[in-house]
Parts: sequence; structure tokens; C-alpha cells
Amino acid sequence: MPRAPKGAALTTRCAIAGGGPAGVLLGYLLARAGVDVVVLEKHADFFRDFRGDTVHPSTLEVMAELGLLDRFLARPHDELDKISIEADGRLYLAAEFNRLPTRCRFIVFMPQWDFLDFLADEGRKLPSFRLLMNAEVEGLVEEAGRVTGLEVRTRDGPLRVTADLVVGADGRDSIVRDRAGLTVREYGAPIDVIWMRLSKRAGDQAATLGRIHRGRLLVTIDRGDYWQCAFLIRKGAFDAIRAGGLDKLREEIAIAEPAFADRLDEVTDWDQVKLLTVRVDRLEQWSRPGLLCIGDAAHAMSPVGGVGINLAIQDAVAAANRLAGPLLAGAPSPEALAAVQARREWPTRVIQGFQVFVQDNILSCILGRDRPTPTWPFRLFRLIPPLRALPARFIGQGPRPEHISPTLKRLFDRAA
Repeated sequence: MPRAPKGAALTTRCAIAGGGPAGVLLGYLLARAGVDVVVLEKHADFFRDFRGDTVHPSTLEVMAELGLLDRFLARPHDELDKISIEADGRLYLAAEFNRLPTRCRFIVFMPQWDFLDFLADEGRKLPSFRLLMNAEVEGLVEEAGRVTGLEVRTRDGPLRVTADLVVGADGRDSIVRDRAGLTVREYGAPIDVIWMRLSKRAGDQAATLGRIHRGRLLVTIDRGDYWQCAFLIRKGAFDAIRAGGLDKLREEIAIAEPAFADRLDEVTDWDQVKLLTVRVDRLEQWSRPGLLCIGDAAHAMSPVGGVGINLAIQDAVAAANRLAGPLLAGAPSPEALAAVQARREWPTRVIQGFQVFVQDNILSCILGRDRPTPTWPFRLFRLIPPLRALPARFIGQGPRPEHISPTLKRLFDRAA
């Protein structure tokens, strides 16, 4: 694995802060087009438990267009072509991805670290792709009102990276967007999420994603031999839950899914429990001269729908489509950077609007209310089967899915 050079400076065409899905894929796409790229990841590896694992048909379509799909699907994963919701002991089919007009009509469950390892391995095959681990971005370099680089802390000491373009892909707590002084608009979230893992047993409903019972909601992601579990709680309720002890937490989860009562003693310590503080926000302006933010750095998403990874991937494709050519010639203009936001802001607004609606009008009405769950929406899906294609389309493809543009494909061919 490459280390940061011992010298104090590094020059590149594009410096990307953050080795998440948006950052690594954008680095791969630009490098494949012949652009010199450095991706900076602050951790030593990609292993983080309790990250989103769902790779949707829109992302799989991009993998196919890049010629990577077969190699990607050769890695260990699970596939799900339908989603069921269990509400008060009854099972409802809520979404059918096998109705989608896409190459892959299913969701892939793959640990995010495996997905990132795959993208990084493909990137390392390209001469103009560099990935520096243990490289934490601490600040921006600016000259005459333009961002021209990054100040980075590495194992070998401080490093200054000079670039024609800096991309902030460093997540919802983005250092880049903070140092750039970009204005963030908050949309609020009435929920938080407690993550943990529980063993998987024979007879568990594999296609069941949500389990709702008497004001408790548990989302379960199949990881093969265990469930990655997300227990939804009201915003700010974690301290009270923790004060009640692990027995109280186990009791609450057992109400959501009584079938898990026999394995909740596997959670023996609060270190096995992680709180995700849910935020929904969006930058008013995603760019400044010399700088662009994408993914969660531009728009933090709610976990509703599990679309965060895939929306970040769409941002990366849109950015590469518009910026690879300008980067080969030099520094992209402010207008070129603004074009990325113009392309991606509308679908982001639509998805965030949907998430806020679900949070405020459905989840808030369910959580913490010890009474039977309203099931009429699920019954509609049962009575009118074509309706099940709507959530599948919205989640699996999303509004305005991105594709590798003909111009970017020509740059790939020229650089090969």
C-alpha cells in the first residue's frame, strides 16, 4: 500500500479528500480517463462496522458500464430481489426489484469495506491513480480566493498537496466543507439509529428488512451468518436508553422482533452498540473556485431507503462526466464545477424530501407509541401488486440515474 512521500509537497491534477464510495469511485473514473489523481483516506484501512452495505441496481448498472460487474459480483455478497416488512406479526411484500428495467434486478448486500477494497484494487491498476492511507486532511490551501490544495497529516509528517481541483468527499463531518466556509442548510431528523449485530438462525426471514411491533422498529441487514441490526429510536433518546441498562435495550428490541429474544444476550457490552446520529442537510453551494463537494460532504442523507452510498456514486459519475475533460486541460472553471451541482441537486432534493416526509409523517407516528401498527399502506401493496414496483424504482434507481457518458468513454479509450 503506497505511503505518503517523505517530502513536504505533492502535486496532482485532482486531490480527493475521503476514501469513501464517492471519493474512491471518482478517483478511479478520473484516473481511467488519464487524469492524475490522489485520493486521501485518514484511516489505515476501510474496515468500519455499521456502515451502509446496500448496493442498488443504479450502482450495479454503473459497474456494468465500466466492465467491472462480473468481477464485482465474484466477491462474496448476498442478493435480494424483494423486500418484505413484518408488522405486528404479519408479513407484507413491499418492493419487488425484479420488475425494474435494469440489467441487475436486485440489491446487493456487501460490506462497504469489501466494496471499497474492490474499487481501490481496480484503481491501483491505473498508472495515474494514487491512494494514500493514514492521510488526514486538516486544512485547505488557498491563493487569491481559489482553493489550490490541501494540508494533510500523514505517518511521515505534514504533507501539502497542490492540485488543480480539490474534491471534498469526506462525509457528513467534512473538514473540507467546514474549512471552505460553505453554508449548510439543516432539514432536521426526529430519529437516531442504534446499530448492533445479532447471530442469524435457521428459519429467520431473509427477505425481511423491517420489523415493526408496538412502536418499535428494527431494520435487519443480512450479512450471511449474522444480522446487522438498526434499531430506530426518537432523536436524543439514547442517553435515557443507556441509563436503563442493556436489559432495557434488549427488552425494547425483543418487542420489535420477539423471534430475536433468544439471542439478545449476545449483546454483553455497550461497546457492541453504536449510535448513528441521523442528520439530513445540504450545501446551498457545492463548490468554490478550485473546490467541489460531493456525496455526504454535499448532502448528508437519512438512512431511510438505504440510498446514501448509491447517491454518492451518482455524484461521482456526474462529476467525472463533466470534469474529466477540463481536468486534462488544466483547472476546471467555476462554471464547470457548478454544473455538477446543477445536475445532481434536483435528485438530491427529491430523495431528501421523501426521507423527511417518511421521518416526520410515518416513523414519528410509529416510534415510542405502544399500540398496534397501522398496516393499511402494506395492505395496499398486497391488494395492488404493481404498486410494489414504485418503491423498488425509487430506491433501486432513484430520480435521474447517472450513466457513463460517451465523452468519458472516449477518454477511457484514449488513455488505455
